Amino acid sequence: METFEFIEFEESGPTATVWLNRPPANAVSQDMYVELKQFFDNVDKYLPDARVVVVAGRGKHFCGGNDLEEFKTLSPENSPARMKQVREAFFSIRDSAKPTVAAVQGAAVGTGLCIAASCDLVVAAENARFSLPEVNVGVMGGAKHLSRLVPQGMVRLMHLSGDMVPAADIYKFGGIVEVVPNDELMTRAQALADSLARHSPAALRFAKLSMNTIEYMDLESGYEYEQSLTGELSGYEDSKEAVNAFLERRTPHYTGR
Repeated sequence: METFEFIEFEESGPTATVWLNRPPANAVSQDMYVELKQFFDNVDKYLPDARVVVVAGRGKHFCGGNDLEEFKTLSPENSPARMKQVREAFFSIRDSAKPTVAAVQGAAVGTGLCIAASCDLVVAAENARFSLPEVNVGVMGGAKHLSRLVPQGMVRLMHLSGDMVPAADIYKFGGIVEVVPNDELMTRAQALADSLARHSPAALRFAKLSMNTIEYMDLESGYEYEQSLTGELSGYEDSKEAVNAFLERRTPHYTGR
């Protein structure tokens, strides 16, 4: 199995934690983008038993953004290849087979905000701060990811100002599940992951696929797609086990099949 320079991971029963680890602030380099894509494209290989994954940052900050040193050499000629690596890393998190919970402390700016918003759910420490500082450093990007956390008016304010916004200000819009004391962040994020992981791994995969697919669809098309997945999921043993366990008032025993 490959080793990673900037990613650490560990399984604990049906959940796992993936750590961004590039001191001092987990700023992401091009090489780290490649590692993120490699990991989340193959999350079943690296975390075969996990049903839900917590994404966290080592140290004081979740992620301090893109490595600004690399922007010095960015040009119209080399930007297409570099930007492709960036977006593929974000998309690999969003499209990974397992639901993800971002556990955010300290700074989540630019790339850090995009990584958090690429996760299915976000839990934030009281000291967490979010921003899109792209206008401050002469680049673009992140507004579309931010729109998964806050409404358009707030997206425009944050994108045009580049200012830091406390987690509590994003929480009120529903983009953050919970804001917790700093020293309770990982415990609470883990508890949320555990609550999700009690479900069938097959059902969780279908649910994530469904939500990703219907996110920007109209009501009729989206619901029709959801129904199609019901038909597909009904062929899994876990589907029948879920119904039988409910009717028999017992704890279900899922296999993922």
